[in-house]
Amino acid sequence: MTLYLNLAEEIGIRIKQGLYRPGDRLPSVRNLSQEHGVSLSTVQQAYRLLEDQGLATPRPKSGYFVCAPRQAPALPQISRPAQRPVEVSQWDHVLELISSTAQPHVLQLGRGRPDISGATLKPLLRNLSRQARRQEPEVLTYGDIRGELRLRQQIARLMLDSGCRLAAEDLVITTGCHEALSAAIRAICQPGDIVAVDSPSFHGVMQALKGFGMKALELPTDPLTGINLDALEMALEQWPIKAIQLTPTCNNPLGYIMPEANKRALLALAQRFDVAIIEDDVYADLAYSYPRPRSIKSYDEDGRVLFCSSFSKTLAPGLRVGWIAPGRYLEQVVHMKYLGTGSTAQLPQLALADYLADGHYEPHLRRMRAQYLRGRDLMVDWVSRYFPPGTRVSQPQGSFMLWVEMPQGFDSQKLNRALLPHRIQVAPGSIFSAAGKYRNCIRLNYAEPPSAALEAAVRQIGATIAELLEDSELEQSQALTGR
Repeated sequence: MTLYLNLAEEIGIRIKQGLYRPGDRLPSVRNLSQEHGVSLSTVQQAYRLLEDQGLATPRPKSGYFVCAPRQAPALPQISRPAQRPVEVSQWDHVLELISSTAQPHVLQLGRGRPDISGATLKPLLRNLSRQARRQEPEVLTYGDIRGELRLRQQIARLMLDSGCRLAAEDLVITTGCHEALSAAIRAICQPGDIVAVDSPSFHGVMQALKGFGMKALELPTDPLTGINLDALEMALEQWPIKAIQLTPTCNNPLGYIMPEANKRALLALAQRFDVAIIEDDVYADLAYSYPRPRSIKSYDEDGRVLFCSSFSKTLAPGLRVGWIAPGRYLEQVVHMKYLGTGSTAQLPQLALADYLADGHYEPHLRRMRAQYLRGRDLMVDWVSRYFPPGTRVSQPQGSFMLWVEMPQGFDSQKLNRALLPHRIQVAPGSIFSAAGKYRNCIRLNYAEPPSAALEAAVRQIGATIAELLEDSELEQSQALTGR
């Protein structure tokens, strides 16, 4: 972490703790420079960052003062999807989003990509290089279909933080979390089966259900606590649901952490109706709170929870290394793994095993959690400042995704098309619904380190939204007057 970020964080903590109150004059640039042994420009950078965060404001010839706290924007409304099984749509829009990587010079604020520019990833890169230079046959051959044993042992140790006590034999390495989720679904369900999901939900799961000929039953979801358990109970009574799939910790895209009591109650419902739970835990290591929240899997005593995760969000998506703890469904998952990709590539597994064993993972997580928390606060502030009045914003408790809700009738697909000339892309809300709901919502990525260019992009998105809303209101007005 750079000096000015450290300094800004320290002053920001003092402000939030009330040591400096709204209207108080903050220490002068010169005094802070002498107190912390840093340059004047470092202090000025720190104050500019605090100004961006809405914590400090400059007054000519007087210095910096603490701002009055801004009112937090309203949260997105509790989702109210049609609670019946539906066939999944939206593939064309998902394909458009995931194909954007090939477009040069496009600021991709819609993709679920972490920041991979940090120094804490250098040991991993060295491990990859070292493994390649060794020229050992194991790097180039097929490995165990369940995955490299050393890596599974390291992951079993990691999962202690989520409350799980598992052995290497309980885990299967997959080609990313996407394969883990797909293998879990296919291990349990057949074409035509119904899977209950949170709503909005990860578009990758939606498309997996579509590809396997299954139906999704979307459940009302609170932006702070997750799926409505009463609605889930009613759905289980009414429909032959085969599995419940959700992301209860650092949810994608809403960012909530389901309370532990709700996790226990959810598992009790699954036991009562004898259905499996597919738990997507891929963002949970990026929770801002400490200790890391427990997983539903940690309460599982009869093996009905299939726990899916990967290093794609915490380290780098290009590794394509994930894992699944499938409980009682281990044999079926291994079969689905064989039918899907066979064994996962050896080189990244071996490099990751060394990276974890050498103790590099936790320092990396600490760095990224701090960066993403700062990014969240800044992105929420920018959206509050630059988006039209009435905009609703999630309050993620981890990860690097923000869910933004505009007034009903707004079309986020039109927004993406309007942003193309500005070389900006967001994720339209409709792809996070089986039925194409949430067209008035977008998902924004705030993983990238804050910059003037990023702020300018958010400002442009807000201006474009305002223009589209104005055009929509004009069209409605003209339709009413018959012009």
